[in-house]
Amino acid sequence: MAENETNLKTARLWRDAALRSRKLRSSLRHLTLSTKNSQTITLPEDIKEIEVLNLGNNSLQELPEGLGSTLTRLRILILRRNKFAAVPSAVFQLSQLVELDISHNCLGHFSEDIDLLKGLKKLCISHNKIQYLPSQIGTLQCLEELDISFNELHDFPRSFAQLRRLRTLDVDHNKLQRFPPEILALSDLEELDCSGNKLEGLPGNIMMLQSIKILWLSSTHLSSLPETFCDLQNLESLMLDNNLLTALPQSFGKMQKLKMLNLSSNSFEDFPQVILKITSLEELYLSRNRLSFLPEEVGQLSNLANLWLDNNRITFLPDSIVELEKLEELVLQGNQIAILPDNFGKLAKVNIWKVKDNPLIQPPYEVCMKGIPYIAAYQKELAHSQPAVKPRLKLVLMGQRNAGKTRLRQCIVSKPLDAKTIPGARGIDVTNWVADANRSLTFIVYDLSGKQNYDLIKPFFLSPGALYILVVNLKSYTCKSFYSSVGYFLHLLSAKVPHAVVGIVGTHTDLCDDSELEEKCLDIHLQISLQEKRDIDCLQMLAVQVDQALEQGYDVRASSPHVLFYGVSDKNLRRKKSQLQYMLNNRLQILSPVFCVSCMEAQKNIQRLKEKLMSVADHREIFPNLHRVLPKSWQMLEELHFKPTDLWLSWWDSARLGLQAGLTEDRLQSALSYLHESGKLLYFEDSITLKEYVFHNLPRFIAILNVFFQKDLAAMLEKLHSEGEGGDNATASQMQQHVEGFLLHGLLPSNVIRLLLKPLVQTQQDLHLIMELLEKMGVCYCINKPRSKPLNGATVLYKFPSLVSNEEAHAEPWMNGGSLIPGQFFSVEQLQIEYSFPFLIPPGLFARYSVQINNHVVQRSDGRHYIFAYRGKVPVMVSYRPSRNRLQPETLAISSHASLPNIWTAWQAITPLVEELNVLLQEWPGLHYSVHVLCSKCLKRGSPNPHSFPGELLSQPRPEGLTEIVCPKNGSERVNVALVYPPSPTLVSPSHK
Repeated sequence: MAENETNLKTARLWRDAALRSRKLRSSLRHLTLSTKNSQTITLPEDIKEIEVLNLGNNSLQELPEGLGSTLTRLRILILRRNKFAAVPSAVFQLSQLVELDISHNCLGHFSEDIDLLKGLKKLCISHNKIQYLPSQIGTLQCLEELDISFNELHDFPRSFAQLRRLRTLDVDHNKLQRFPPEILALSDLEELDCSGNKLEGLPGNIMMLQSIKILWLSSTHLSSLPETFCDLQNLESLMLDNNLLTALPQSFGKMQKLKMLNLSSNSFEDFPQVILKITSLEELYLSRNRLSFLPEEVGQLSNLANLWLDNNRITFLPDSIVELEKLEELVLQGNQIAILPDNFGKLAKVNIWKVKDNPLIQPPYEVCMKGIPYIAAYQKELAHSQPAVKPRLKLVLMGQRNAGKTRLRQCIVSKPLDAKTIPGARGIDVTNWVADANRSLTFIVYDLSGKQNYDLIKPFFLSPGALYILVVNLKSYTCKSFYSSVGYFLHLLSAKVPHAVVGIVGTHTDLCDDSELEEKCLDIHLQISLQEKRDIDCLQMLAVQVDQALEQGYDVRASSPHVLFYGVSDKNLRRKKSQLQYMLNNRLQILSPVFCVSCMEAQKNIQRLKEKLMSVADHREIFPNLHRVLPKSWQMLEELHFKPTDLWLSWWDSARLGLQAGLTEDRLQSALSYLHESGKLLYFEDSITLKEYVFHNLPRFIAILNVFFQKDLAAMLEKLHSEGEGGDNATASQMQQHVEGFLLHGLLPSNVIRLLLKPLVQTQQDLHLIMELLEKMGVCYCINKPRSKPLNGATVLYKFPSLVSNEEAHAEPWMNGGSLIPGQFFSVEQLQIEYSFPFLIPPGLFARYSVQINNHVVQRSDGRHYIFAYRGKVPVMVSYRPSRNRLQPETLAISSHASLPNIWTAWQAITPLVEELNVLLQEWPGLHYSVHVLCSKCLKRGSPNPHSFPGELLSQPRPEGLTEIVCPKNGSERVNVALVYPPSPTLVSPSHK
């Protein structure tokens, strides 16, 4: 027995040794050779046993001497990404070759000697400039895979039909004008890609390809399919996207093995009903068509896992869609869907859910954006309680200082203006106006200050679904002041709330005669139309440039940095095109004409304005949210939260109110989330600290914001003096120093903040929570935050970047240009990522960004338009450059520097800062901006206009074999690729979509 075990153990040892020996011999048969600076490669000695040789990414123009005669056993040869103008003759001496890859070279033709490689099974010659194939290609009787994509072929030789063993053929992005008939003879062909050719039609005998399983016909200019196409009954995946199709053949349902069908970017106006017979279908893509409905029978596609219907004109979904319980991806964004079917929670497996840009009212848009579980909770709640309709509309008054917003608000809500109140002095003010008591129609009127010091917080009050009134002082208006009084605000709304409804109201008409009023109103309309035309022309021109770049193909774009969108991938270009199209499709809805009123005693046209506002609000197509249905329990919860006068409620206080409304704790979360998203209260479920609290008293919170942003020295000192008398021993001069320091440097200690906020803030806990909330909003940050919770009464310093008015910041690392790594003698290279804003930079963006990056940097020094800091030992700088005139874009740049060998440290330093900025910009869906990587050579030379590489490269991997890029501004200078591409594409794309 023991002897048998010993023999078994010995056998296993011999087996393992044999396996290791075989693996070692195998690794010795693989050889990869590389060279620097295009030097000649010399083959090592004694390599006759080599079976796989990789010479890719070397910029070679000729092969090493003796390669053909030495490597007699070579089976696989990889020559991709070199500079061969013709296939080297030595290749045809390799009679044992079964795989040859000579893609991404400069081949203008393919050698007739190819017939010497009769054993070839796989051939890749893609991404060259081949215009024709030799007839000898037909002698490759063993060929199974052929990739000839991205060449300049117009047709195939007749002998091509002899490749009877061919299973995979890639011929996409050539110059074929028709479907090559030679392909039809390839009866064993299983995968075929003809995308990117102008075929314009398919032959009637296409059904000869009986073995075909995967067929790519994207971007082939097809307007119809022949009926015989439906006889390809082994087809499993079919790509027909980006064509001109309006219908499918009647027999399309015969293809019962079809699992994936892509019909995106066509011209379907009606859903192709023939698809419904293909019950095996697992993926269906119908994005970017003109569909207006989805048939009830779509529920028959029970195996469907992916359904993409975005950017159509669909107005409702059939009830049967909830029966598609295998769905994992459901994309509906960019349609006209107002109501989702009941039982939507049955789609529990959906993990990709996109429903943005739909006029959803049931469930409310805010609920739908949170995801399927929240929709299910809403529908369940609606089933448990009575529905409630309470029409309320947000009305936002905005405009320049002294435009007359406050007096207009008082006239609208029928409340006389307090004689002691200075118009515009209160910052942000909120008032309820019950416009129609019979219908309970209520407008929540927001009066936004025209002062610049409120710019940071005003965007928080701009939300979709509101009615915006732009107030213009017609007495002081001139054609030269159009942009500051009208055009700027239209750009602001277009960037923050695309497709918003905007009315222009002219005030101070009692001070103008009739001819003056008519002239100024006409000028406003004319300049609005001119600005709109300029903006649309700019966006359309960019969209055309993107289309042209996509038509060129990636190879052309990657060939030279002189080309527009150099190196940008098709995916990133399509994303850019999608964003441009979104901005073009979602222009502001501007009500005309200018509505002229007077807010003096006669209140001329005020009543007509009220009637106009109610008439606009009643339009269901414009304001569908006004008529949304809520569960009665949710409405009760909202009303109960408005009763307490405290600044905040604990989660448990809120839960008790939920129980009064009939909501158990597990159902409360969805209701609070909705109230937060719809702007009724603040509840941050993603914050570790703040999720334990509900900030229900928004008027009180707005009053707190007004304290910080009023920027009134006298008022702040008066407040501190009155509050300090109760027991604070600080002298008047100390208080004055604190306030002056606040208005100059944005610095304020917590004990002074507490005095300023009395009686709005009562306790230390109130103060702590409010400051944490302000930090989350990007208003301020704590300079000396202790690691543990501070003791009661401990003084903490807060910085408000928007209030910094001093110009200079400490900038030693940048002034001397030196490296911070000791003992380093390399020249310093600079990385700079620049964001350019042609129309408008979001107000307060630089200040909010300054707060958001605080956790990423140390030893920071802030100026009005600069931040100097460190990430570890690496210096970083953030700079904002305002425009000097309307033609010059505003810019925000993020920079760092290091020596070239250590440039990865600079990338490591700025990467999280760039990502933080991208996240902030996602809050501005209609914002037009671009991102660039500035040329380090130009920066080092001190060029006032450095060359810029596309920012999309930040989200792409470095191209294989690319080491340097020519700077187009100076053709003799080459930029190291490490100064343009990050080490890994970890940055989120700078595009919105």
